[in-house]
Amino acid sequence: MEERKSYSEYLRGKFPAKPGFIERMEKLLGKNGAKEFFEICYTKCPSSIRCNTLKMSPEELLGRLKNYGWTVRQPMKEFPEIMIVDSGPGPGDLGKTKEHLLGYYYVQEISSMLPMLALRPEAGDHVLDLCASPGSKTTQAAAMMENEGFILANEISMGRIGILNSNLERCGVMNQIVTRKEGFALCEKLLKKSSVRFDKILVDAPCSGEGTLRKSPKTFQMWNENMIKKIAKTQRKLAAAALGLLKVGGVMIYSTCTLAPEENEMVVNFLLRNFDCEIEALTLPLKFRSGVCEWEGEKFDSNVSKCLRLYPQDNDSDGFFVARIRKISDEVKNEN
Repeated sequence: MEERKSYSEYLRGKFPAKPGFIERMEKLLGKNGAKEFFEICYTKCPSSIRCNTLKMSPEELLGRLKNYGWTVRQPMKEFPEIMIVDSGPGPGDLGKTKEHLLGYYYVQEISSMLPMLALRPEAGDHVLDLCASPGSKTTQAAAMMENEGFILANEISMGRIGILNSNLERCGVMNQIVTRKEGFALCEKLLKKSSVRFDKILVDAPCSGEGTLRKSPKTFQMWNENMIKKIAKTQRKLAAAALGLLKVGGVMIYSTCTLAPEENEMVVNFLLRNFDCEIEALTLPLKFRSGVCEWEGEKFDSNVSKCLRLYPQDNDSDGFFVARIRKISDEVKNEN
């Protein structure tokens, strides 16, 4: 306990939270809630992995890991592939086992697994993962689809495409095509020059990363409101373009690893205001809080409350935001 306290104190001294960030979190959570948030942000996240069911059953993997002397548990009965490693491996050991190198499991924070649990891709679906690297969610989708159907995995960075392809190959994914294109440009091109439409789409948008402070404390230094506003414009553009590629009746997940309403509820509210779509209620096996329906004097559609906010202090996890959006028709309400 003393070691954890020392680690927390070290991080607090090196990466203090900016006053503006503290003020915003107090608006979202109240002073006591914000205090809990910042306290846990200076601690390490539990180690979690996802069994790759394309190659191995959760039962067999669990046995192999326990043979290493690791203490492993499966916190969600309905998703036995999700595991938390409580003790055993040293620093970096999760990525060094032969089971990891052979693609039997993927090192992935539980919050990162939520978008695909919400999207629920199935065998035969046509799926778009618009911002795919490093491949955690793409490989998860392929496993849920049993390598049947089709996944278009897109990434703009050549360096990150290398990581994406490596992970897809390691995990035995065979139902994907990888593209390198800016997300908005890819959607526009497919809309204008093809008849390709998707049953399910994931827009796990680039964001300010407020939910990742536990593994990336440098985010404390990078945080600023101007960055949030700039990123939010890109997010609206990506989400709107992706919605155009969704089949009528299809489902899109919009998710981020941040907690800023400008990057979350405001983007969803923008979609509701401009397109014929609806927000569907979600049930996921963690403690969530409802989406906020007002921020900085702006009121949102009441259905935005169906979005889910995952705070680190509620589940000993990273922070996350998830919205499940169903397309009603191709009608565009407003041209923006």
